[in-house]
Amino acid sequence: MRFILNTIKGIGVFLLLILLLLPFLITTLDRTPYQQMPYYQEWKQEIGTLTADTSVASDPLRIGWAKVNITPEVPRSMAGYGKRSFKPYESVNDSVFVRALFISNVRHQSVVVASDLLITPPSVVALLEQKLKAIDIPLGNVFFGATHTHSSVGGWGGKIAGLLFAGSYDEKVVEDLAEAMFQAVLMARRNPVTAQVSYREAVDSVHVRNRLVGPEGSIDPEIRSVEFTTERGQKIIMASYAAHSTILSASNMILSRDFPGALVDTLEQKGYDFAMYMAGAVGSMGPQVSGSDDLDKISRQVQGIDAAMFNPSSKNVKQTSNIVQAETLKFPLREPTPRISMDLGLRSWVFRGMFGDYEPNIKVLRIGNILMIGMPADFSGELIPELDAYAKNKGFDLIVTSFNGGYIGYVTHDKYYNRDLYETVIMNWYGPYNGAYTQEIIKDIVNRFAE
Repeated sequence: MRFILNTIKGIGVFLLLILLLLPFLITTLDRTPYQQMPYYQEWKQEIGTLTADTSVASDPLRIGWAKVNITPEVPRSMAGYGKRSFKPYESVNDSVFVRALFISNVRHQSVVVASDLLITPPSVVALLEQKLKAIDIPLGNVFFGATHTHSSVGGWGGKIAGLLFAGSYDEKVVEDLAEAMFQAVLMARRNPVTAQVSYREAVDSVHVRNRLVGPEGSIDPEIRSVEFTTERGQKIIMASYAAHSTILSASNMILSRDFPGALVDTLEQKGYDFAMYMAGAVGSMGPQVSGSDDLDKISRQVQGIDAAMFNPSSKNVKQTSNIVQAETLKFPLREPTPRISMDLGLRSWVFRGMFGDYEPNIKVLRIGNILMIGMPADFSGELIPELDAYAKNKGFDLIVTSFNGGYIGYVTHDKYYNRDLYETVIMNWYGPYNGAYTQEIIKDIVNRFAE
């Protein structure tokens, strides 16, 4: 009897402790409109510091390119699907790479770094920043992207969240990835050549779907590409599309670039000397294809995208300006409160303990009249059509990419915020109204360059 009473007493003390600690761990969601929040004013001050380069460089545009294989020597844990329990991959279907494209004129130099990874890991970016100091390329001049394959190398995430997304942290993986990026940048800028640039835009609404709400929602069906033709006749292409790189399912334990890798290979087989791919606004967007198995689906997905890209109706506009400008802007946000219910979330200090404390930013790269904006998120394709039209009205072709070296979770359309869905609850970490807020941010950037 005494044992039972002591047990009941122990349970009571434990429950009391939980009740006492809950207010320190959990808070209600702040639904104050973003225009009334201090971070909104911080953004307005930040965008006010951006000055567009309106000169036309007398020196021609020059580019260089390189890729470095990042396939591990021994199997490593995989990032992307928790169902895999982050076990090592069992075989290599296709090698994974880091690709770099150096772009410069007499006034500016920039580098685009695209990796065959789930995201561009902040831990890797932090280490790369130190390496770049040796060659006088500021991190602010580097535009990051990722293919967002869910079948590539893990082990790069710290804290609890890193374990959930990418498996156990491995310092060697982080060092190897940072060194591969550094070497790609070094090689890309070694012998740049004169080039002309053009913008290609095609529509493929068949191979992308709204995975959040299905037919109720909209999609971003455009394949956007930047193309360069060098003085030697070489052709370079940098492509982006909104479909998630999730054709390979969790049951497939193979290392792979998924469909973006097959697309890059196809483009190079078609005559491009170098191709690279960055995930576009993949939030809420999934691939849509049928086939006998996952590898057959990848083949069919790429066939469809390739056919759309080179359809005679696709838009290909030659750019005449040699302006190159790279910027990195601070991205103020409200305090993070990852949701545990529709109205409750973890306090910000708990979030930082689980996820780390990286300051998010927004990457901007202008090449002629092409304006590339890199977001630190799975950015929703539903937000893009309005922004695309807005930019075109201002004289720019807009390319919005995800995974710019930071990560804040998903940014979805605000009309879905109160729905109990994976993207809007589990992966929404920074509160409501971020759809409208980020749309306003991108319009502000467009406006500064259009002035």
